[in-house]
Amino acid sequence: MRAGFAGVLVAATLALLSATPSRASELSSGVAQLYTSVSIYPPSATSMTVCYGFVCRRRETLDFSAADRAALTKIMAAGRANAAAERAAMQKAVIWFDRRMAPILGTDKRVAKADFRANDAQHNYDCWDTTRNTTSLMLVLRAWNLFRFHDVGDPHYRGFSFGQTPHNTAVLVERATKVEWAVDLWPRGYLQPPDVMTVTQWVTED
Repeated sequence: MRAGFAGVLVAATLALLSATPSRASELSSGVAQLYTSVSIYPPSATSMTVCYGFVCRRRETLDFSAADRAALTKIMAAGRANAAAERAAMQKAVIWFDRRMAPILGTDKRVAKADFRANDAQHNYDCWDTTRNTTSLMLVLRAWNLFRFHDVGDPHYRGFSFGQTPHNTAVLVERATKVEWAVDLWPRGYLQPPDVMTVTQWVTED
């Protein structure tokens, strides 16, 4: 039954993508897995599922209003000069998301590096939640054609070395250089900017 439902969800995802003319809505298999693994639909240009409560055990739909789109468009417009400026704008977009969802989810109480040891799943994101949410937000921005220098990459994972804690992150790929950049909210507390660093550096962090 579980495998059957997953197959249906994959088929539905592919159907949604084929019905959407914009390249901005295309998903790689690595990104699609973020959604099929927890049986949610990927974001559209108008809404996204927000995951919280650890591994998406709690969910809320964010329907983007005209005011939301205007705010995010203004944030991303500040990064039009070059790729580094666009990554800085992406940090601010994630902070916007953090602030936008806090009154709805109660995540203004969230802490850095939250996991089961925080003993407060209902007010926190784990790294699976932040990876899905940040990737979803980036896909929405891509659907709105707000990226000039980057595309949405596959999530990356670490924790394969001795002493490393397993962890994952959302990723932007710089179009000109193909360098992958981690956009990682999980190590930061409420309204703190997410870590942005090359994936090459990120995989060495703990």
